[in-house]
Amino acid sequence: MSIMIEKPELKINDQELRAALKTFIEGKNLNKILLLPPDMTRLHSYAGRITAILYELLHDHCDIDIMPALGTHDPMSEEECKEFFGPHVPYNTIIPHRWKTDITKIGTIPAAYVNDISEGLLDEPIDIEINKILLDPAYDLILSIGQVIPHEVVGMANYSKNIFVGCGGQTAINKSHFLGAVYGLEKLMGKDHSPVRKIFDYAEEHFIQDMPLQYILTVTTVDQEDVHLEGLYIGRDRHLFEKAIVLSQHRNFNLLDQSPQKVVVYLDEREFKSTWLGNKAIYRTRMAIKDAGDLIILAPGVRKFGEDLEIDQLLRKYGYVGRDKILQLYYENEDLQANPSAAAHLIHGSSDSRFNITYAVRHLSRKEIESAGYIYADLDDMLQRYNPKSLKQGTNILPDGEEIYFISNPAVGLWASRDRIIED
Repeated sequence: MSIMIEKPELKINDQELRAALKTFIEGKNLNKILLLPPDMTRLHSYAGRITAILYELLHDHCDIDIMPALGTHDPMSEEECKEFFGPHVPYNTIIPHRWKTDITKIGTIPAAYVNDISEGLLDEPIDIEINKILLDPAYDLILSIGQVIPHEVVGMANYSKNIFVGCGGQTAINKSHFLGAVYGLEKLMGKDHSPVRKIFDYAEEHFIQDMPLQYILTVTTVDQEDVHLEGLYIGRDRHLFEKAIVLSQHRNFNLLDQSPQKVVVYLDEREFKSTWLGNKAIYRTRMAIKDAGDLIILAPGVRKFGEDLEIDQLLRKYGYVGRDKILQLYYENEDLQANPSAAAHLIHGSSDSRFNITYAVRHLSRKEIESAGYIYADLDDMLQRYNPKSLKQGTNILPDGEEIYFISNPAVGLWASRDRIIED
């Protein structure tokens, strides 16, 4: 059984959402269920609300475990869980995904296939590992919940990415991120059949077909702080994901007639606490910014570079110095070779000297920011000039005549000028 509701430019209300979820689980003999929502970094995905409704509908007659698909992110705190899932989802139902230890290998993508779909950029096998809890036969149903939206590694986020990265292990995370970075962000963002997506499709088809897995996919838009659920897709078939992609491309892809000279991006401190996450401000806007232009990132919550201590140290050591330099460093240094996702992130977070990147921060020093390859600015100074509360989404003319393009949250879309779009 599959369910699809689309209300583009409108909103699927709570009653419609609840009815769809209730219809989907009706008649299923469920004793134990595993929910795989995202974490706070997907605050506007509607997945928190969906998880809360599912818990409300099911907790009286089956056991429920919830494992946020963290990937490499920090585990969610009790405070974050309450904000994301609401007050009625008990914190003791939350299981942290430990991407380095709690994993099991389920298969290997052959080197020949990797070489073929990567156009020769990567010629080695890729082991697929997932959290061992997903293989527990006690679960009658596993529900992967998440948002379909343009993504810098896979092209369009979610579907099987939630399993193989969100609940995955080091090897697949590292190599998929590295492959996407080497292939080129601008060639894959906002598209379906990227090399990385083909890796996940292969793993879905060959390694987890017997898993009692279903997907709940969303497409959302944000108006100020109001999140609109415009698409809901429930089922296992890939065509549901493809339908969600079409809607997301229509609603989350912001195509600009002209490239802005200056883009200002605000990072909600509830979501963005590292440049690892905050650099969405860079790669979600890089196809929009004018050559020699400026990107100013207002980052009140950013206090570190990597979510993981080892990755944080690598990012500080090498800095965001551009694709070509990072690839050179990668092949020359064993510590980067041991952590390809760090190398990939360093590529993602660079402008390749095409535009200037200023990080306006409160918790990192000038030395830390400049050593990483960015321009430093004091957050309070920048907030006086670029106050997010007084700026509208899109083009703004300041009192002194300066024109900026403002983005209130880079996680909710992709921005590009028409002349930078790379066609298939």
